[in-house]
Amino acid sequence: METETPTVALDSILSEPDPGEAAVLPERIAFQDGEEEYESDNESDDSESEDSESEDEPMLKYDRIYNDLATILSNDDASCFMVRDKFIALGTQWGIVHVLDHHGNNITDKEFSSHSTIVNQISMDEKSDIIVSCSDDGRVRIVGLCSDDNNLKLEMDCPIKAVAVDPMFQKPNSSKQFVVGVGDKLLMIERTWLNRNKTTLLQEGEGVIRNIKWRGNFIAWANDFGVKIYDVENKERISHIQRAQKDLRPELFRCNLCWQDDKTLLIGWGNDLKICHIKNRSSDPVPQHHLPSKCVVIDAMFETDFYISGLAPWKDMIVCLAYTSGGPGFEDEGGVCRPQIQLIKPHSESYEVVSREILKIRGFERCLCSSYHLDYTEEETTFYILSPKDLMVAHPRDEDDHIDWMLERQKFQSALASAEANQDRLNRYNLLDIGEKYIRHLMEEGEYSEAGKMCVKVLGKNKELWEKWVVKFESIKQLKAVAPYVPRGDQRLLPLIYEIILNEYLRTDTQGFLQLIQEWPCDLYDTRTIINAVMEQMKDRSDKILLKALAKLYEHNRQFDKALPIYLELKDDQAFPLIYQRNLFHSIHNMVLPLMHLNKELALKLFLENVDRIPVDMVVKQLTPKESYLHLYLDKLFQKDHQLGEKYHGSQVRLYAEHEPDKLLPFLRNSNFYPLQQAYQECQRKGLTREMVYLLARMGNKKQALELIVEDLKNVDQAIEFAKEQDEPELWDELIERSLDKPSFITGLLQNIGTHVDPILLINKIPHGLEIPGLKNSLVKILQDYHLQISLREGCCKILVADSFSLLQKLLKMQMKGISITEQTECCACNSPVFSVTSTQPDDIVTFNCHHVFHADCFQFELQLCPICHAADTKRPRGTSDGSLFTG
Repeated sequence: METETPTVALDSILSEPDPGEAAVLPERIAFQDGEEEYESDNESDDSESEDSESEDEPMLKYDRIYNDLATILSNDDASCFMVRDKFIALGTQWGIVHVLDHHGNNITDKEFSSHSTIVNQISMDEKSDIIVSCSDDGRVRIVGLCSDDNNLKLEMDCPIKAVAVDPMFQKPNSSKQFVVGVGDKLLMIERTWLNRNKTTLLQEGEGVIRNIKWRGNFIAWANDFGVKIYDVENKERISHIQRAQKDLRPELFRCNLCWQDDKTLLIGWGNDLKICHIKNRSSDPVPQHHLPSKCVVIDAMFETDFYISGLAPWKDMIVCLAYTSGGPGFEDEGGVCRPQIQLIKPHSESYEVVSREILKIRGFERCLCSSYHLDYTEEETTFYILSPKDLMVAHPRDEDDHIDWMLERQKFQSALASAEANQDRLNRYNLLDIGEKYIRHLMEEGEYSEAGKMCVKVLGKNKELWEKWVVKFESIKQLKAVAPYVPRGDQRLLPLIYEIILNEYLRTDTQGFLQLIQEWPCDLYDTRTIINAVMEQMKDRSDKILLKALAKLYEHNRQFDKALPIYLELKDDQAFPLIYQRNLFHSIHNMVLPLMHLNKELALKLFLENVDRIPVDMVVKQLTPKESYLHLYLDKLFQKDHQLGEKYHGSQVRLYAEHEPDKLLPFLRNSNFYPLQQAYQECQRKGLTREMVYLLARMGNKKQALELIVEDLKNVDQAIEFAKEQDEPELWDELIERSLDKPSFITGLLQNIGTHVDPILLINKIPHGLEIPGLKNSLVKILQDYHLQISLREGCCKILVADSFSLLQKLLKMQMKGISITEQTECCACNSPVFSVTSTQPDDIVTFNCHHVFHADCFQFELQLCPICHAADTKRPRGTSDGSLFTG
């Protein structure tokens, strides 16, 4: 049994420009590398190098059919063929019809030699049970593949160029017809009862019949004058489509016929292409009884820039097997080019080239336009291209082919996007394969950073793949390219992988090493191992970056007491968050001054917020050598709580006097824990008069304090304010006496003492003849103040009288109201009801506004007041209290 040779996909597409034609689209050459030629003189074809590679993706992929077909074509030339879904029928120059499968293997017992010369056309029925062939030897042969019942041999007296069998030939009760082109005659032959033949002449006298196609109820054939269409059902010829280019030799430029469907015919003759549609004539508005019942409408008609060797429909396009040459007479000029597959989109009078692909057909140099054939299978949408020495098959490209094409052109991003969008349509590829190819390509191109970034998208959370690719990056010394992207979340790699990366950074990029230490979770790697590596790498402590990384590693390893001194050495504010977060207050008892050097604001905040864990005495002791820091600390401490640092208030007086004198007076006023005499001496030493005034006043030396204000400060307003605060007449007299020789003071006194001292006392003491600035205004102000006081008193008196009268009226109104006394009311003296039920004459009663009630006989008191509510008060007017008398 022979081994089947697999077909090779034609993925390499090279373009070869046609010098005699303006290209609509870039051209491609479909070929295979390293394939064996059928003939030794064609071996040079495989070594030809093409000029350039197209950037436009083809729409079809090509395979060359080998196996038994290679042997057949090495000894013979193919002349025609027909393709069905089950097999291929191939006719040769030597008159043999081969039946092959789609891989080119001979089907056993299905090869027959029916003719003595070239087979011109082959036709099969719809079920592929009957093969009909014709030849230049004048013979027509019908062979049944499943049965010999309908086998037939006919011999004519002239070469037979075309034949077609009824698609329903093998259908039971069918008419079993076939048509034959006998010279210029078209004969329909019908197998009748007892296997006799009935012949009907359909047409003659218009040239040799060169091609016939039968589909459904219609037969189309071509002769030297044009194309005819025959309606089998109505037995009438319905149309003649005239040949457009009569200067082309019909034996060299074959008329190609292809039924697109049961009523649409494609005609390609030379470079003229027509799309014809059969319709019923009954739809015409004017009945014409002498005309056929159907007619043909040409939907599209245009000329192409190539000669047509075959046609096939595909979607909304037409697949054209195109032949190009130097023009008519090319056989003498030798201007032969490779055939092409052109996919065109037809319009009514023009067409659009969608794709143009040049085929590398074997022996194309010796081929004419009529040497090529094109056929297709509708179910699989597969196209077959035949030449005398070659048979190629074209398939629509699938998503895998699309990926192939992009990968060959290194369009990896597009390939990834396409694969991601069409994962369910891929058979040979997946996202991971394409992604790894892309990463490998980027690394080969030296784009290591991009390769590392692509690992995130391609490798995802695949731990094994990540480890594999990290090792590959490490092998080419490019770990830094992939380090930012390695997984460090839920999905993690082996700790060794992270340690390898960190060691790479430690050796080559300390700043990057620090960044990784700061960004990566500490449980990704063995912290102790990395600490040892840093210690080995760091020869001295001058490398600040490695010191900071070491501090961070100590943090990760929970050795906070080792990390904190490093931060202080580096003057890094990170020390403060570390103290808070890790509760390192016990570790900083000897680090007060370094912390202040690092950041005064943060250090003071730390000390003040944690006074219970950082004692004041300890802080003061360590800050004493640096008085400026000590002053800042004690000042903040005093602002927080006046009593926290009370034992140091005496020292604070000196510190305020030295560093912030403006804050000393508020401090003196708010503290009671400093020695007054010592504070006074310090202020006296610094010449702080305002503070001295305050201290003298506190010590009782008020006159001395006033003397400082008057003599040293010379501030009358402050002197008056001081006298008001003390509110002592002797102090006012002292101020007046010290102001008599100072006109400005007298003016100030006249304007401000009116509410505290009688101005007459000051006026009487003013020396005669003393010039006082603003005296008139001062006196006017004194009078205005006096009148204002009088007005205020009168107004207050009026308000008081009005309120008193209003309240008196309200009291009288309340007292004049009646008091309710019922049968249940009891005498407060005898505790019996004040009203007797049996008595006809009511008893006299005494009642008070306080609602206490007595029998008149029981009330033996001389006072007219309620004995219960009030004690005896003979001076009180009668009836003016809540216990006043109310008789009844």
